[in-house]
Amino acid sequence: MAETFHSINAALGTSADTAVHTNSTSNKQIVILCQVANVDETNAADLYMDFYDHSATSAKALAWQISVPSDSSFNPIGGKLVLEPNDVIRAWAGAASDLEIVISYIEIS
Repeated sequence: MAETFHSINAALGTSADTAVHTNSTSNKQIVILCQVANVDETNAADLYMDFYDHSATSAKALAWQISVPSDSSFNPIGGKLVLEPNDVIRAWAGAASDLEIVISYIEIS
């Protein structure tokens, strides 16, 4: 069994249900870090984030309308999250260009 480490980052827009990361492999992935930072020096911004379970064809909230203060960060996934093939982490913000996300994960093949 091989393990590889990956990281992704993105600026969050305001379009709901925007995919930030999709497990497009046939392997399992384990999210080990998810950090959202508010880079606006003045205003708070709301974070919306959900997990789409492809096999159950349903999405459930990970964070919903969480106000992230200016110049601060928030960890919306407090532990580890397992992604099976085609599962999706979706995230968006209440204000454009205010929130940035970093996700680190392990892929197990």
